[in-house]
Amino acid sequence: YAKKTSCCIFLSLFSLGFCANLLLSQAPKHILAQTNDEAEIPCELKSEHAGIYWYRWSQERQNFEFLVFSSLWGKATYGTNISQDKFSVPGARSSTSYSLHINHLHASDNGTYYCSISQSSQLLLGSGTQLNVGSALLCSSPYPPSSFPKAARAPHRVPFCIPGACSPLVWIPLATSILILLLSLVPIAHRFHRKHPSIVWWKHVGF
Repeated sequence: YAKKTSCCIFLSLFSLGFCANLLLSQAPKHILAQTNDEAEIPCELKSEHAGIYWYRWSQERQNFEFLVFSSLWGKATYGTNISQDKFSVPGARSSTSYSLHINHLHASDNGTYYCSISQSSQLLLGSGTQLNVGSALLCSSPYPPSSFPKAARAPHRVPFCIPGACSPLVWIPLATSILILLLSLVPIAHRFHRKHPSIVWWKHVGF
């Protein structure tokens, strides 16, 4: 019943037009991280507010969960069964800039995180930031270390990518190696044909 209620609340927020991306901005849209690392999810407001709410939507659990309310002065009010060791809200850099810090990342932290404000008795949601925690495939990046987007960095500035989406620097040498291997088999097959023509002939006559 709780899952159905959370799902209905989540869908209602969007179907009733409570989503207000013009007032809240969340970037990046996606964050990749490894287990036991940390993540920071920023939220920028277009106008001043005394604080914001943070929510998480879990597709796996079908659960829309209130995490914490963060005031402009750094005071936090946590939701039910929300660990303060897991989530923290640093003091806002300004009345329009907030962030949610997540410690000791685990696969259970996967989900889409929304910052939200209450205005005119309506709940206004940001566009959301999807957090993926788990086995990420290390690969080459087209960005130099100094310019790679900060949100996609792991500690020590090691970039990640989704499995199957690696840089051409990885798969081009692999494809070249396969082509060379195939070309090397051509003379071997030719010599085998010359040494054993009878085998090919018997196949043609159907024996």
